[in-house]
Amino acid sequence: MDPLLLARLQFATTTSVHFLFVVVTLGLVTLLVGLQTAWVVTGNPAYERLTRFWGQLYVINYVLGIATGLVMEFQFGLNWSGLSRYVGNVFGAPLAIETLVAFFLESTFLGMWIFGWHRLRRGVHLALLWGVALTAYASAFWIMVANSWLQNPVGYELRDGVAHLTDFGALLTNPTLGMAFGHVVSAALLTGGMLMAAVSAYHLIRRTPDHAVFRTSLRIGLVTATLAITLVQGFGFAQFGPVGRVQPTKFGGSPEQEALVAEWTARFGPGDYTPPVLANVGLGFMILIGFALGCLWLLLPLLWRDAIIRLRFPLWLLLLALPLPFVAVLLGWISREVGRQPWVAYGLLPTGQAVSPVGAPVMFVSLIGFTALLGTLAVANWVLLARHAARGAADPALGRPPGPGTDDTRPVPVFS
Repeated sequence: MDPLLLARLQFATTTSVHFLFVVVTLGLVTLLVGLQTAWVVTGNPAYERLTRFWGQLYVINYVLGIATGLVMEFQFGLNWSGLSRYVGNVFGAPLAIETLVAFFLESTFLGMWIFGWHRLRRGVHLALLWGVALTAYASAFWIMVANSWLQNPVGYELRDGVAHLTDFGALLTNPTLGMAFGHVVSAALLTGGMLMAAVSAYHLIRRTPDHAVFRTSLRIGLVTATLAITLVQGFGFAQFGPVGRVQPTKFGGSPEQEALVAEWTARFGPGDYTPPVLANVGLGFMILIGFALGCLWLLLPLLWRDAIIRLRFPLWLLLLALPLPFVAVLLGWISREVGRQPWVAYGLLPTGQAVSPVGAPVMFVSLIGFTALLGTLAVANWVLLARHAARGAADPALGRPPGPGTDDTRPVPVFS
């Protein structure tokens, strides 16, 4: 087999699986901030139970998501040495910042939040969660800065055949960054809201004792998902203009595309410089799912007098619609990444020049190994999420008060 094809399959597998963890993490942490803030402000114990319940699911997804991120970093180093050598001086800058933010600040805040229950003052504990959320958004932002540079290289100069960063500000004003970041964030909110609404719908269908708690989280999740799908659509369609201008080959059919292909042919030699059909197919199905999820607006009036719960059928719809945001996220990522082919850095570095000089057998073995590892992590994540979600919010392990028989019975200023 072709080592380049195997490397691309491996990249697609690792980034796609990791991205699913990212959107759940980013969406849930935003909802968690709202829940714990409501608890601190109102003192309502229902918000505390919801914070502990959804916080437990968030922690599970975060821990296993970090593991998938490490796998993705490994495949970068193993398979794409040409990328590091040619554009690493530019591409590596935002990635280095993201690593500091995600693996140091975010994980530190999260660890203190997890172990700070009943040990820290309520306001300090809430501030830690805000820190987790803000660093999560910062991490997503710097990842999108790096990815946007690959979509549209700016602020660099070539010296001795290597790209060097000359204008850091140009990375932050990249036309492919702003709307794309908004699209990713709103997609994460949509995913988190749908997950919250679907899990709540499951418990309401089963008529569990936690009816009042999950009635509240159903409302929060449904309203969040409904508002988020509007933002997803807005940011998504707003990208067509700037992306079409800097990537004329992505959507095709423009005079700029023909001129650019002629320039590339003269510079890099003959080749197929049009993106694969898969990019447009993914884009089309993503848009269809987006319009389908727009029907969430029809469910909002049913929140009045709990009609959505009494009818029950809308609860089943929410439960069955849960996979749709995840499918749309994958399709959108495929459209963005495949749509710039055959380039790793658009118009600058062809994919064939970025791949490591590794033989097909080694590449195939690593593909199988990484795929098996990621598949195991993904299955373990969803099994754990489903198991803990099904247990309900009666007494989640996260934030459980220390019992009288534990060592930690000293008085601490918890609620001052």
